[in-house]
Amino acid sequence: MKDNLQVFDNVLDLIGKTPLIKLNKLTASFDGDFYAKVEAFNPGHSSKDRIALHIIEEAERQGILTPGDTIIETTSGNTGFSIAMVSIIKGYECILAVSSKSSADKIDMLKAMGATVYVCPAHVSADDPRSYYQVAKRLHEERKGSIYINQYFNQLNIDAHYNTTGPEIWKQTEGKITHLIACSGTGGTISGTSKFLKEQNPDVKIIGVDAYGSVLKKYHETREFDENEIYPYRIEGLGKNLIPTATDFDLIDKFVKVTDEDSAHTAREISRTEGLFVGYTSGAAMQAIKQLSEEGEFKKGDKIVVIFPDHGSRYMSKVYSDKWMESQGFFDSKNVTSETIQYIK
Repeated sequence: MKDNLQVFDNVLDLIGKTPLIKLNKLTASFDGDFYAKVEAFNPGHSSKDRIALHIIEEAERQGILTPGDTIIETTSGNTGFSIAMVSIIKGYECILAVSSKSSADKIDMLKAMGATVYVCPAHVSADDPRSYYQVAKRLHEERKGSIYINQYFNQLNIDAHYNTTGPEIWKQTEGKITHLIACSGTGGTISGTSKFLKEQNPDVKIIGVDAYGSVLKKYHETREFDENEIYPYRIEGLGKNLIPTATDFDLIDKFVKVTDEDSAHTAREISRTEGLFVGYTSGAAMQAIKQLSEEGEFKKGDKIVVIFPDHGSRYMSKVYSDKWMESQGFFDSKNVTSETIQYIK
């Protein structure tokens, strides 16, 4: 008798097909209908599962990755976790160069997934030998039988979202989407998703979210790389101090910049109002919507989709820590958490 067990072969079968969830309380006073593409529903809790699986399986198809090889990558944490997860299932060793800006939670998660982690100083130039870009390159050169994912300059980063995220959003909105709001780091998510959506309807407006201290917004507007734009900021996985080729700037209509503080408050507000426990970059994306609404970007009847890239559990020592918020000068009286805990002695 044939078994009809309703099971998956492994966690990789759960990647993609994430839900689109209507935002209600946070957007009640805004014109338009707002929907969140919640990527925390991926098994690795972020949108980076999509690129990790796609890039690794493409390397296998091309014969440049074989059992027992090593996968090396530069990451702020999420891509590393996804690569480590895929590596476990497929039998590869995983080495990750991580920015010191990454939360302790992310780094501990990478270790828990069996990855070898190199923590590199965050506030150095991209060409500094200590930067996580250069450390990953050096490790790849030194390690025989290794591949370097190099998500910032890998076309497959874009392709993964063109093949999955874009079609999912188009189907989920029945083609009625008018705006896409997405954070831009490597640029793969916004570029791949936008490429598909623009092919279906060139009038869909694509708005990227950038951080103060990053070069992306000015580069989009002028095509000039301005080092004077660069200074330290706290948001992980958003903005860059270099120009990634995985970002197709021609597909993005405009950029909005958000601050570290506003993004942190808004991330906490999302969990308190919508019941969605999401990460720092999700707060940044939602903060962009607030700013755009104040500027009159949206009108009644618009269908706005915002991508929430990852899960809040990766920021327990940062935006969801009252102590961290206070240490950054971000005290949040509205969304404070410590007062809700009562100890019985």
